[in-house]
Amino acid sequence: MDFYQADPTLENYWRGVILFGRNVASYKFALAHALYEVDKSGSDLVTLEDLAVPFSRHLCEHLLHAPKQITSRGSQYLKACVQFNNGEISQDKLTETTVRLGFNNVIDAFHNVNQGEIEKRFFLDERKTHKGIRLTDNFYQLSERQQYQNLAFETKARWNLVEQAWAMGVSRNLVAVEFDEHNKLLFSRVNERRVDITSCRDSLNGYQKGRCFYCFKPISLIPGDAELADVDHFIPWSAREEVNNINGVWNLVLACKCCNRGVEGKSSHLPSRKLLQRLHVRNEYFIQSKLPLHETIVNQTGNQTTQRKHFLEKNWQAAKNNRLFHTWEPKAEGEATF
Repeated sequence: MDFYQADPTLENYWRGVILFGRNVASYKFALAHALYEVDKSGSDLVTLEDLAVPFSRHLCEHLLHAPKQITSRGSQYLKACVQFNNGEISQDKLTETTVRLGFNNVIDAFHNVNQGEIEKRFFLDERKTHKGIRLTDNFYQLSERQQYQNLAFETKARWNLVEQAWAMGVSRNLVAVEFDEHNKLLFSRVNERRVDITSCRDSLNGYQKGRCFYCFKPISLIPGDAELADVDHFIPWSAREEVNNINGVWNLVLACKCCNRGVEGKSSHLPSRKLLQRLHVRNEYFIQSKLPLHETIVNQTGNQTTQRKHFLEKNWQAAKNNRLFHTWEPKAEGEATF
């Protein structure tokens, strides 16, 4: 897959799992969160019992606001999580049930993306010999990477997006993900009622590989961080009369503060055609990621790649012609990866 083959870092292989792996249940996201919480100073063997507490906690928390966490009709394991939430079973009983049922498929499937296994494994399955999984050097090296701090935010955002798509029934009701500029949130509408989904920053960051869309400088998702990403309109907001749905996900990118509002930054300029092609590549990552961003981009920009390219070109040209924008390009701060 070109997403991580173009930039084969450990964090991008991990993002491949989170953003592009098949979604038939949310267990993958719960396992990722459990792994984030593993004591990295201890043994590389993590027993299922040790994993069970954080794994089940994250699922139980999500079940409180999103009852649909799997695409099949029912699950004995999720039934136990609901019983725990209702105070009908104890933590010990939930842990025992998680060890027995919770990991049956997710450990086998975790590293599978696009009907094949990614090249970098983050753990080995040792359930038969040691009743757990063994973390690999890849996982420990990943935890030391600059981008590691962003991954939990990205995982939560992806989980929120997927469960909202399930809740709305994507096959029957096309999900339209919209942007609230004031609160920097993605939301959808259900029977005219607004439903907040997740942070826009957290949702977009993984698809940009944790870097500024324009200059490729590393950016952060941590509130208050000096490198906290800005959410920027690629085609400037001032062109909203010429460009329909300028707040659409197709036109939103994450940028460092220097590129977005620095002295030599984009400000109200129009990014160059070269950057328009980059936007197309980024949007095609949404297409590969499936629901609900796939459906949203198709709905906003077209069914076919050629239609989506034409959509971007048409709107870029309309903004340039009618607003007489000066085009702009950034000074590169990192190697281009998309």
